[in-house]
Amino acid sequence: MHHPDLQHLVLGEQGADFLRATELVPVERAALDQGATVRRGQGYTLRVSAVPAVHRQLLARCRPLDGGQGVPAVLAQRKARREYENRVSTLTP
Repeated sequence: MHHPDLQHLVLGEQGADFLRATELVPVERAALDQGATVRRGQGYTLRVSAVPAVHRQLLARCRPLDGGQGVPAVLAQRKARREYENRVSTLTP
């Protein structure tokens, strides 16, 4: 069933892997599980379809990828989170 408010955003491999290893609420997990994997060279991106509120929740869960609290940031992970944030910021509520 097509939901008119669904937004399709691309999440980089580092962000997708991080979120898959994170405890998510069912609606977030479903959005990830139903995402379309697109192979890119050595890695992949995940095309996630969700309402804007769920994209914002997933983005908030990616915050640890920026490092902090004694955790060094991995450059590729920070980049994946930042790119997803840029895409989420274009969504209207």
